[in-house]
Amino acid sequence: MPQHPNVEAAVRYHEAVSRGVAGEELARFFHEEAVQQEFPNALFPDGVRRHLPDVLQAAERGREVIAHQRFEVHNAVAAGDQVALEVAWTGTLAVPLGDLPVGHVLRAHIAVFLEFRDGKIRAQRNYDCYERPADRPAGTV
Repeated sequence: MPQHPNVEAAVRYHEAVSRGVAGEELARFFHEEAVQQEFPNALFPDGVRRHLPDVLQAAERGREVIAHQRFEVHNAVAAGDQVALEVAWTGTLAVPLGDLPVGHVLRAHIAVFLEFRDGKIRAQRNYDCYERPADRPAGTV
């Protein structure tokens, strides 16, 4: 059964990010006016808002910090030009992060809300819920 075209685009985008695409290959998923917002979470306690050039820079930086990552889309709902996704993420550290060593696997449960224009992402809002590392006390990353 065919999916909504924006759901298909959203899944392809997450698959591409899982493969570590960056630069022009990543930019193809975004509308030129794209804005990405991550609401406060364990890694960005104040949240972060990025326009497309900043999104592309963050992807490059992410490739230095995360050796490999995987996004699993568990659920997707589309209405018009909007898509809501439920995503599980794992990322393996390429460098130490605080007390976490190289090779540590971070896990997050993510709600992603995407708005499309002309088949490209115009807005992305992430609500990332990171799991506490098993060997860490509550209240720490």
